Amino acid sequence: MSSVLEHRREYLRLMRQFTLDNGFFTVTDIQHAAQIPRSTAQDWVNRLVKEGCVIIKGEKRGRSAGRYAAISAMPSSTCRRLFTTIDGDRVEIYHDCMSGACAAFCGFHHLLAGGVITTAERDGTLLRECARIGTRDVEVGLSPLSAVGVVGISRDGDYIVQHIRSIGGPAYSLSDMMSRAEGVCRVDALHDGMVVKGDVWTRALLHVTIGVDDTDSKNGGATFALALALLSHVSRMRGVLPIAHHVAMLNQNVFNKTAGNSASFIEVAVEPKFFFDLVERSKKFVAGESLSPDWGIAVKQGFIVPPGLREYGKLVREQVISRPVAEATAERYGVLLHGGNGVIGALGAIALSRLPYGILLDPRKDVMTEI
Repeated sequence: MSSVLEHRREYLRLMRQFTLDNGFFTVTDIQHAAQIPRSTAQDWVNRLVKEGCVIIKGEKRGRSAGRYAAISAMPSSTCRRLFTTIDGDRVEIYHDCMSGACAAFCGFHHLLAGGVITTAERDGTLLRECARIGTRDVEVGLSPLSAVGVVGISRDGDYIVQHIRSIGGPAYSLSDMMSRAEGVCRVDALHDGMVVKGDVWTRALLHVTIGVDDTDSKNGGATFALALALLSHVSRMRGVLPIAHHVAMLNQNVFNKTAGNSASFIEVAVEPKFFFDLVERSKKFVAGESLSPDWGIAVKQGFIVPPGLREYGKLVREQVISRPVAEATAERYGVLLHGGNGVIGALGAIALSRLPYGILLDPRKDVMTEI
């Protein structure tokens, strides 16, 4: 029995190695690598298929050999989603991981490596990284070097390509896991000794921020809850990926407020061709679910917040802003407004976007210090 188990372990190791290197293996691969008769190799492949350790990727047809792949008890991918948005020459990368520890590991090592990643922020299991299109060489290795670095970011038509260099666990993730994440179109991996070099292809999506305000009334409702429901609603649309939901505190001294005078905004990534469908769907949903006729939404393309728009976020916390001022600001920065006077606060929420929670939730903090 011990001999059978030893053979099983060795043959399965070979199958997994071929799968890791090539994405599949054939009976001939195992026959030659293990130096066993072809019939024995075929018997072991059939046996492991029945056990669920091996899957059939392609049936034998004519002279084309059957293709198989070894599977593992480990998660097929710790990367649930991996997608990108672009704004000018800047790219934002989103890693939605199964574990906050995995997200923290990648963010730490990407910054340690240097490369093209300029910032990395983690919110639970979601890692957000910013970079500029271009290249910058990195060295990876064992500690104290980084285990993984992003050497470059490029755009190829409708796609963003991350050029990554890794070793150890991150190398396994790059060559065997990332391709299974939602949002990844293709991974090209090359083994160079202990280092794995890979190109990860994702779509060049459009970042959209939707501000929402004045959806509640004295009798009930809450804007933060409606905005969260909106995020869930639009995430079911084709070509839309959810990113985040936030609350932003506005001027606490206004009289016409239901409670604490907060607005909300959501962030999504969308294929550009679906942008106007997203706007229409958002308008209809908020109009239908709001308990106030003053509801308003603001919709902005791109994740860069210009200083002038940020200034509006400062003013909306300090003054009572009129609708004409909000409309003029929105027109200047290409923000779409829909609805009643809630557009004033909705635009304010967008103007406060991408600030730390400590500033978003504390209206006494100076927002201009973050520019």
